[in-house]
Amino acid sequence: MEDLTTDAANFRNVEKGRVEMIARMTIKEWQVYINEWCTRKGWNENLVLGNMIANLHSEISEAWEEIRNGKQPNEIWYSEDNVLCYQKKLEGFPIELADLAIRLLHICEYIGVDLEEMIALKMKYNETRSYRHGGKTA
Repeated sequence: MEDLTTDAANFRNVEKGRVEMIARMTIKEWQVYINEWCTRKGWNENLVLGNMIANLHSEISEAWEEIRNGKQPNEIWYSEDNVLCYQKKLEGFPIELADLAIRLLHICEYIGVDLEEMIALKMKYNETRSYRHGGKTA
């Protein structure tokens, strides 16, 4: 197990150096960054794709629970101190959406899907579809 004091110091140093870089990352760069982070934190060990997909669902459910509990869609707050993370934990609907995106980008990089390319490809197709195609409601 890593020394918590050293890990906290490393976290702060990494954060200082990456803030500007992260602000300008492409979707593909986010995929690589998140997958590398997952490897460093042990999340890439013994992965099962079905479990990864189920975790996407859990993040959507957590987002829904925030709304069910009366939180506003743009509301973010901090929960009690989380000793292992050196800071209070971010909570709220937008944070759960971020968790969903992080998990999705992780899956894509892990299995070799360029999500940015797939979004462009799918939107190119969507542009050819008629107004509210299929007679579905929003």
